[in-house]
Amino acid sequence: MMMTAQKKRPAGLVAIDREMARQHEDALASFENNREAAAKVAASIRKNGRLVLLGMGASHAVARAVEPLYRAHGIDAIALPLSEQLGQPLPLAGKTVIVTSQSGESAEVLRWFAETGGRAETFGLTLEAGSFLGRTVPCLVGAGGTELAFAATRSLTVTFALHLATLAALGDDPAAALAALKTPEAIAIDAALAALGNVVTVVTSGRSLQGVAEALALGLTELSRLPCFSLEGGQLRHGPMEMLGPSIGVVLFRGDDPTADLVTAMALSVAEAGAPLIVFDASGKPPIAGAVTLAFNPATGLAAVFAMLPVAQRLMIAFADSRVENAGTPVRTTKITRSE
Repeated sequence: MMMTAQKKRPAGLVAIDREMARQHEDALASFENNREAAAKVAASIRKNGRLVLLGMGASHAVARAVEPLYRAHGIDAIALPLSEQLGQPLPLAGKTVIVTSQSGESAEVLRWFAETGGRAETFGLTLEAGSFLGRTVPCLVGAGGTELAFAATRSLTVTFALHLATLAALGDDPAAALAALKTPEAIAIDAALAALGNVVTVVTSGRSLQGVAEALALGLTELSRLPCFSLEGGQLRHGPMEMLGPSIGVVLFRGDDPTADLVTAMALSVAEAGAPLIVFDASGKPPIAGAVTLAFNPATGLAAVFAMLPVAQRLMIAFADSRVENAGTPVRTTKITRSE
């Protein structure tokens, strides 16, 4: 019997593997190295009580994920795509602004600062201290330098660590989140990957963990080139359930928080519709019948994010590798988006 030649790992995925291999170490260093800068950002947020988080792509997904964590401090926090702020600006007087750009060089960042000028209450999150963003406003700078691989992996984890430093300065206990970074949980993805074997698209969804769902959908789309997308749990319920069936994969995120029961109800509806279902589950609740459950230790907030994110990354990469020959090498975009 002839042996099938093993497929060579695409160069783009090898580059992503390299980033992921050091993301935990870089995230921990980012938390430690930015305490002083984070304290200044936290002081501005505390003083103003209002926070606007601006970014594009994966940077915006991070902002969506941390929005509820700032709101838990009584902060009026809102995450907006920077492109939207350029076109339909939210008034920023009296608000702290955090602009996130991994490269610090994206087209929208350059134009926004050119059009608005400097702001005393504006800060940046970036991986590159010498970038335009790094030179323009006080920044929290992630360890390890610019991310070279196409889809965001290490940059996501590091940016979350910069927010962890800021939230710790606001009074959050970072212990559980740091523990998740120091001792990642080994979770097998084989069954989840198999469940998505015949789907034509993947829809991701969450409630309090919606930002992580959005980050995964973006990565799935970038790497597999399939139209994967994300809908917040309530939004998925209001009409789009019509699409569900055997060809639509659904990935849900359930944490140990008051929204867990809503995610459970959605999971039961998805399973009933016959759609392949994967649940990233840090709720501590019993697994849902009909779902492939990736079970994590009970966690909420950034502790849940840091536990789930590396596993979600592995799943998105394996899914893409099963669908396209040269996953990880972009054909229509570039790592740093320099055009609008």
